[in-house]
Amino acid sequence: MHIKLLKRGDSPRVLGMDDEHVRRLADVETELPPILVHRETMRVVDGMHRLGAAILNGRQMIDVRFFEGSDEAAFLAAVQANTTHGLPLSLQDRRVAALRIIESHPAMSDRSIAEVTGLSAKTVSGLRRCSTVDSPQLSTRIGKDGRRRPLNAEEGRLRAARVIAANPDASLRKIAQDAAVSVGTAHAVRQRIRRGEDPMAPRTTERLTDASRPAAANTAERRRPDQRTTDVLLRLQSLQRDPSLRLSEAGRHLLRWMHSHVMAKDMRPDLLDAVPSHLAPIVADMALQCAEIWIDFAHDVRERLQDQPEHPSRSQAGER
Repeated sequence: MHIKLLKRGDSPRVLGMDDEHVRRLADVETELPPILVHRETMRVVDGMHRLGAAILNGRQMIDVRFFEGSDEAAFLAAVQANTTHGLPLSLQDRRVAALRIIESHPAMSDRSIAEVTGLSAKTVSGLRRCSTVDSPQLSTRIGKDGRRRPLNAEEGRLRAARVIAANPDASLRKIAQDAAVSVGTAHAVRQRIRRGEDPMAPRTTERLTDASRPAAANTAERRRPDQRTTDVLLRLQSLQRDPSLRLSEAGRHLLRWMHSHVMAKDMRPDLLDAVPSHLAPIVADMALQCAEIWIDFAHDVRERLQDQPEHPSRSQAGER
């Protein structure tokens, strides 16, 4: 594309282009990747330094890729591109970009904005609190998976309870979809209903803090982890002896994953010491993402079991 047709993009860089970086790119003899251009406006989304290098070298043409979407979406693409390759955005650039995204996309979750800007979700949450004076107060947020979830957990639990009452045999995924809640919330609400308990009671009320527990209870709680670890190890040993898992490649892979996580629990102090402070937000976010993957896997396993027809031997045993 002819360079004269292009326009300066809405750059997330507070201080603009880095002239030294442009000169370094101009000295590169190999072909640089194509720049990203917003087709509707012909503004450069990603690649202003490459464009500057082409101009410095006297070129009239440059390779481009086109971006389809709104101006707001183009800015998101620009921020994410500049946190993954090329000259990285400074911390100040990323924080300013996060504030702008919070303003233009108030329904985006902290974790989604963190993934775009390269910040931690905790940092984004702090920036959001600073910007709430000018931002609309919403009852839902859109997560990284594109699903909208309520900020008020009680409202989500109430909707899930209504969906279950209307369709008791619905799958967990169907309940979660209709109630706009996570699969984990749908599972928790259904379990409480089956036990005859109040579905509105959040799980957090069942996890009292150490400060609210009697001293004797705290002492007993400190003794439980060792017993829980022992129980998990015994279960794992039992699974390792099961031929249906041990004799299949996928089963052995699953056993190795479970074994590594059980062993990591004993190594927790050493693993904590191994995390440098500047990487702590990234490691913490990755740990939370891994935990979410395991939770989703657990729900999938339970849902698959519930969707399977009852084993003939069990039903016949009840008739005899």
